[in-house]
Amino acid sequence: MQRKAYVPGTAALLVALLAGCSSGSADSGTTDDANPGEAGTATAVAQPGKYRTLPEPCGAVGHSTLDTLLPGIKQIADAEQREAAYAGDATLTYDTDRKVGCRWKVESTDATDHLLVDFERVVSYDNAVSDDSQAQTIFATKETAADLPEPTASATASDTESNSASASDSASASDSASPSATPSSSATASGSTSASPSATASPTGLEPRTLSGLGDEAFLDDALSSSGSTAQQRTVTVVFRTSNVIVTIEYEEQPATVGVVPDSQKMQDRARKLAAQLADSLNG
Repeated sequence: MQRKAYVPGTAALLVALLAGCSSGSADSGTTDDANPGEAGTATAVAQPGKYRTLPEPCGAVGHSTLDTLLPGIKQIADAEQREAAYAGDATLTYDTDRKVGCRWKVESTDATDHLLVDFERVVSYDNAVSDDSQAQTIFATKETAADLPEPTASATASDTESNSASASDSASASDSASPSATPSSSATASGSTSASPSATASPTGLEPRTLSGLGDEAFLDDALSSSGSTAQQRTVTVVFRTSNVIVTIEYEEQPATVGVVPDSQKMQDRARKLAAQLADSLNG
């Protein structure tokens, strides 16, 4: 009789334990079903940038544009040397899908001109940050490093007028793009290759500034420096971003004549026209 009373009790205990295990398995199944959904939301990938490749930099600038930016090319008598000058020199790069560039240097009877064109394709390695957003951050860093002055009303007006002049590709319109430029500077832009020796910096309205109508965002820097002698070297830099590609143009000129200062308006107009051409080719 004692054995008969013991067996049913043991069976009841086993049933209770099995019921508990089944309940736990059901609960854990519900938890597991929720996790994949939450993980899928957390790992959503940001949109990639528009550009997956970059143009060939030394072929991105046409001969006619190089003739304008580097007047000494047309003065080279030897045909092979002239073609080598047009070809430029590719900058060192380890990944042509991410960063490429090309340099030109040409001497003329009036000055030595340098041109650098650089393309950088930005790729974000953070799934939560898009390529465009990463490119915006890098562009903002470059703009901050340029330390542009606060914009003025005259600079804004000059930039608007200069945009119109570039669109019409008219030399006379370009010369009048900045009404506040000095007479000697305007005269130089229309004819001579260098400015008045009395010029010391960018004329009013041509100061370093942000630019409108060029890519998604852009800025221009203009710096005048001395290179150990009394010769003045001017460097005009235009940087613009379109989607996840950042383009940098550096245009330098050092006159052959001591005391002559490179013309700011002429150099800015040339650099901005090249920038507009490159922006169009990227979007084409």
